[in-house]
Amino acid sequence: MQAATFAAVFAALYVAHSVGDHWVQSSCQAADKGKPGWTGRLADTRHVAGLTVTKLVVLLPVALLLDLHLTVAGLLAGLGVDAVTHWWADRRSTLAHLAKVTGKGEFYSLGTPAHPAHPVTAAGTPAAHLGTGAYALDLLCTDSEIEAVIEAPAEDLITF
Repeated sequence: MQAATFAAVFAALYVAHSVGDHWVQSSCQAADKGKPGWTGRLADTRHVAGLTVTKLVVLLPVALLLDLHLTVAGLLAGLGVDAVTHWWADRRSTLAHLAKVTGKGEFYSLGTPAHPAHPVTAAGTPAAHLGTGAYALDLLCTDSEIEAVIEAPAEDLITF
């Protein structure tokens, strides 16, 4: 794997992840994807489908403009692993359970009223902030596609 290819793919997918998670995802998807049952599963599936399309829309022009040698197998593997892990983490109860069994339950609740040191206003009410431990753990679990996108057999090479 070449460092320049890795850097270009990383930058494209990082930007696409931010756009897909914060701009493409609907408010309904964000509110419902962690709910139990089919309501949550379907909202999460719609979110991950939009996120995956966003990643392709951002990555393919970058690959074309920079003449990156990405492979079909690498794209399918990388974006497939990313979609599955993102869907899993965004179901919320799954990631919360993983945090609990790995001793990261307190970190998972960081930034929420459930955390013993949650941020509060001068009036003692929960204060606004830019993130939570759950969000940080979500990012760690869902930014896994980059190496698979790059490291695939040469016979599956995409040429533009």
